[in-house]
This record gives sequence, C-alpha cells and structure tokens, in this order.
Amino acid sequence: MRRTTPRRLGLALAEVSEWLAPATTLAQVQARWPETVGAAIAAEAEPISERGGLVTVACRSAVWAQELDLLGPELVARLNESLARAAKGGGPVRGLRAVVADPERASRRRR
Repeated sequence: MRRTTPRRLGLALAEVSEWLAPATTLAQVQARWPETVGAAIAAEAEPISERGGLVTVACRSAVWAQELDLLGPELVARLNESLARAAKGGGPVRGLRAVVADPERASRRRR
C-alpha cells in the first residue's frame, strides 16, 4: 500500500536511529537510562562504558556517585528488566560503578 501523505520526520528518524543503534549492552543501557532511572538521576549521571556487565556511570558530583552506589542493586534490576523487554541484544547488567566526572566530557572522550 502506498502512503499518500508525507510522514512526520521525527517518526522516520526515530525508526532509522533505532535500526542503526549498535546492539551492545552499553548502547542499550544508554538508550534506556533516562526512562529507567528517572529524570533527576539522568540529569546528573550518564553511563559511559561497560565491560563484562559492569557499567561505569559518570556522575557530576561525589554526592551523586554515593547515591548511585546506594541505589545500585535497584537500578541494576530495573535496567535488566528494561533490557529484557527490549530484547535487542546486549547482555545483562551485573553492576554499576559510579565515578565522579562530568558526564558530557566523559562521554565525548570515549567516542
């Protein structure tokens, strides 16, 4: 069936970017981070690397790093649940490692 009206660009780009996203655990965690941990944590911390299921999260301050250490088991459970629902590859998250670093600068260095 042929489409008679133009498609919204935002919808088309969302489909393309989802299709192009790598199927690594880090990419999956980064894609689901804001919805899984909430806006407050997502504004202060960002996953920057993953190795063997251990996700390193850059936090803006030591206070947020400590908070993520305390919330770690709960956040890991939520992330694994979210990844299982998506079922797009990657592996299970076995832990979080919080470090103090500006998330924006840390993620630029890793790219």
